[in-house]
Amino acid sequence: MSFLSEAFWVLLLGSLLGLELIGKVPPTLHTPLMSGANAISGITMLAALTLIIKAGSNIPLLVMGSISLGFALFNVVGGFLVTDRMLAMFSRKPSRK
Repeated sequence: MSFLSEAFWVLLLGSLLGLELIGKVPPTLHTPLMSGANAISGITMLAALTLIIKAGSNIPLLVMGSISLGFALFNVVGGFLVTDRMLAMFSRKPSRK
């Protein structure tokens, strides 16, 4: 099995597992789950960077690593924005005098 087909299998199984896990979580827990997803996306970013480094001159692996890195960055930035908004909802408002 080539490295490219192994990478596609990991991507496919990871996507199916993610869809199954997210589908089972009730909507009230989606925001805390988003915070946890930031950490998982950090691992995804490291894996994508490793893939890009190991790809060398293999163009399909470089493209797949770049796409993975882009999606992971998008998830991290979005997750931090949602977490910041969630934390702002729980902060105390300044009292009026």
